[in-house]
Amino acid sequence: MAIASTIMAIFMASLMLFIRMKAAKKPVNAKKIILPPIFMSTGALMFIHPLFRLTAAEFLEALLVGMIFSLFLIKTSKFEVRENDIYLKRSKAFVFILIGLLVIRIVAKLYLSATIDVGQLGGMFWVLAFGMIVPWRVSMYYSYRKLERDIHSKPVDQLI
Repeated sequence: MAIASTIMAIFMASLMLFIRMKAAKKPVNAKKIILPPIFMSTGALMFIHPLFRLTAAEFLEALLVGMIFSLFLIKTSKFEVRENDIYLKRSKAFVFILIGLLVIRIVAKLYLSATIDVGQLGGMFWVLAFGMIVPWRVSMYYSYRKLERDIHSKPVDQLI
């Protein structure tokens, strides 16, 4: 089970890198920023099953770690204006941060799986991921909106 979930995590990280690189070629909009956490929120349904339920301490610990990890993503997610459109600026650091977070996740999972039930561990990693993506996307949304307001308040000749 640990090997299968590790392979899946590597696959998902690779997919995220591919999507991120492809997305940098297209303008960003508010919907593209807001929707991923909304789609991910459906994963909370796992907590209906007793196998995945967490104690308050486990929940808060995972949430705090996710929020700390989100700081790295926030720092590497910047926007730029090109031809009056807003684009996510490519960051070489993002790739290394994502790979680093993946390595930390795999090591933590292997270490913690000896003492924490696999279902609870899955729940903790979901909370960690959700605690990471929500602050990151909220930060991106505010940055996007600020840049969008700046674009609409400046004359067109100053944008180029």
